[in-house]
Amino acid sequence: MYKIMSIEFPHLGIQLNHVIRSFRIFSYPVAVYGVTMALGILTGLLVASWVAKKTGQNPEDYTNIALLGIVLGLLGARTYYVAFTWDYYGAHPAEIFDFRGGGLALYGSLIGAVAAVLIYCRWKKLKIPLVLDTACLGMVTGQIIGRWGNFFNREAFGEYTDSLFAMRLPLADVRADEVTQRMREHAVVIDGVEYIQVTPTFLYESMWNLGVLVILLVVTLRRKKKFDGEIFLLYLLLYGIGRFWIEGLRTDQLLIPGTRVAVSQVLAAVLAAGSLILILTLRRRKRASVQEES
Repeated sequence: MYKIMSIEFPHLGIQLNHVIRSFRIFSYPVAVYGVTMALGILTGLLVASWVAKKTGQNPEDYTNIALLGIVLGLLGARTYYVAFTWDYYGAHPAEIFDFRGGGLALYGSLIGAVAAVLIYCRWKKLKIPLVLDTACLGMVTGQIIGRWGNFFNREAFGEYTDSLFAMRLPLADVRADEVTQRMREHAVVIDGVEYIQVTPTFLYESMWNLGVLVILLVVTLRRKKKFDGEIFLLYLLLYGIGRFWIEGLRTDQLLIPGTRVAVSQVLAAVLAAGSLILILTLRRRKRASVQEES
């Protein structure tokens, strides 16, 4: 039993023999994935509230945005996933609302979270670009932690690798549709258990996002931004670059119907390019405005 639930990083000398997917509180099953998501949301809220205090905003606004964002983010994540796996859900419509069965897409949750910011700012008459600058710091913090939910679920990994960070998983503990022929060809049997070795893309994205958070915090706290909304655009740019690269490594991509093109790669590229153009354009306008005033 322990071998089946193990996760190893052989080249790092790390062997975890009992990585659970869920546990019980009394008789109610609790998924570790859900706990990880909740921890990410809570930590993200704490970061956003802390930055709000530092920048003279009301932290309570971000608590309210987070509550609305949880609902819209969940709906957005599910809608995005279902839309790009419609071949399956069109034939199994009763499973569309079965959130416990898995199937959430991060870009969908991001869209839902941005919608929450827009709705709340309209209602409270707050500056949308300024709130997005602060809220995105909470978003990326949540992503850093939330990606570890994929670790516990043994999902969101990439093709076979024998690199330093290679991750070894029992074949029986992984969804069959995420296992490639190359993984099977390099499978090994240890003590009667068959293992595959994969690229831990969840780890890459978590670490990339940690770097993004550090950059955004430095720019924010040192007041290096030139206009409201620049931190959010910088987040879309930096996250988009990382996601474009990492998405290309994964074996569970959501594809544009009728193609072999990953929709998240396309979206990441468009958002990154659009954000870079906007940052350069708005900075140029800001410089021109300052020169005219002087």
